[in-house]
Amino acid sequence: MTEHFPTMTPTRRTVLLSLGAGLAAMALPRGGSAQAGDQVLRFGLSTFPPTIKPFDNTGGAANTVKLMLWRGLMGYDASARLQPELAESVDWTDPQTAVFKLRANAVFHNGKPVTAADVVYSLNEITKEGSTAYLKSDLSILTAVEAVDDKTVKISLSAPSAVLLDLLASYCCPIISAESTEDAPIGAGPFTMKGSEKGVYIEVERFPDFYMEGEPNVGGIRFIAYADENLRYAALEAGDVDLIEYLPWQQFDAVDASDTLEMKSTLGPYMFLLFNVTEGPFADPKVRQAVGYAIERQDVVDAAFAGRGTPLFGLPNPQGSPFDLADPAVEWSYDPEKAKALLAEAGYPNGFDCRLLATATYGMHQDTASVVQAYLAMIGINATLDLPDWGSRVTSGKEGRYDIAVHGTSGTYNDPDSLWPLLYSGNPSYLQSFGFKSERIDGLLEKGRTTTDQAEREAIYKDLAKAYFEEVPQVPLNWRIQAYAMRSNVTGFESLPGFLNGSSAYALDDTKLG
Repeated sequence: MTEHFPTMTPTRRTVLLSLGAGLAAMALPRGGSAQAGDQVLRFGLSTFPPTIKPFDNTGGAANTVKLMLWRGLMGYDASARLQPELAESVDWTDPQTAVFKLRANAVFHNGKPVTAADVVYSLNEITKEGSTAYLKSDLSILTAVEAVDDKTVKISLSAPSAVLLDLLASYCCPIISAESTEDAPIGAGPFTMKGSEKGVYIEVERFPDFYMEGEPNVGGIRFIAYADENLRYAALEAGDVDLIEYLPWQQFDAVDASDTLEMKSTLGPYMFLLFNVTEGPFADPKVRQAVGYAIERQDVVDAAFAGRGTPLFGLPNPQGSPFDLADPAVEWSYDPEKAKALLAEAGYPNGFDCRLLATATYGMHQDTASVVQAYLAMIGINATLDLPDWGSRVTSGKEGRYDIAVHGTSGTYNDPDSLWPLLYSGNPSYLQSFGFKSERIDGLLEKGRTTTDQAEREAIYKDLAKAYFEEVPQVPLNWRIQAYAMRSNVTGFESLPGFLNGSSAYALDDTKLG
């Protein structure tokens, strides 16, 4: 089945839907032909990125910067529609073979054309033995990536995939030049690196040869790190920045009432608890189950998010998912007596002491941890808070230096398959419970992504919801409403919905300063 995007001027984008959604295609207007402005957009980041390595995932701030420098075969427009980036068409010659045609005008920041050889290099870098790439296990379905000619790439799969095109749109799946080095990756994004000062700012400037004519619409972006959320908001209010991520929840009402500010929000990212399951009490799923029953989730929403969110009791099925997976039989509730009974069954009738890892960088993490700490104490689990900066939090998570940990994140597309990097055993990271492995959960995730019939996929993910509840790879707490806030002269930016919110930086292509 061929999905071809008609020849068009580069001021137009095209939309491509994944195999699981029927492989429909259509052309849509994207961007404008007017000459881009020369203004520099000042963007308030929530932290200075620990790294911006193209294939890593070290948090939302890093991923925002990465999308300015690098692009992949696929991406999203400001309306959250899946669309080609470096590709212009895909031909599914059979359910396990996709042939991509690359844009003729796509060039890297070193001036050299984007070729099939660069695609082969990039995808092989992600999947090679020893790779620590975030999507290594997601892309293990790739059996071969071949250059047919300079502008044609054939990707062969070990099984049909309902989500291949979504994976190729991830901010962790860019195409970089085969001439890249580990310290100097070469991308083809809308901006090039201009300068940075560690801990302070990163500045990028418009790449004049970006393949979309008229984009980006600003001359550059200066990403300024504000580790303190109140300082970040104060900088926006004072006009020192134009746009910020992670608008503090306590300021939502102020922005709503403002004549000079506005916000774009979504219910999508979620908060949850992780465990070190290699030893100690949390190695027992009954103890993890007890934690699931111990916490009044509405109190987390109220204390950490000023009421802007909703409790989450079971598998985090994202907003916009094609499936309804809600089932009270495989969801937690607030039941401290049941929590105490489970602790007793596990051999801890008097509770125990442990270390609860969060971070001081994000108030939402710290406040969530404080609420969790208080509720755990009520069932006899005495948790000492550990609140390092964000970079140290990531390292501690990777190395398992915690007993229980607060975390918040989302998948990268609005399908339960997007939970793969958070749950699949073959992809350990700070986003997963340290040492957790489950053949049952792994098998369901594998079946879900290699099945293209939607009714069959829904049944698989209902089974996954049950396994999630019984084996407890994480304890969900709440969905959070997350917002970007901006000055009223900023136009064109959108907050993408659900799990796609972390990819909202794609909308910076369309963002203008009035």
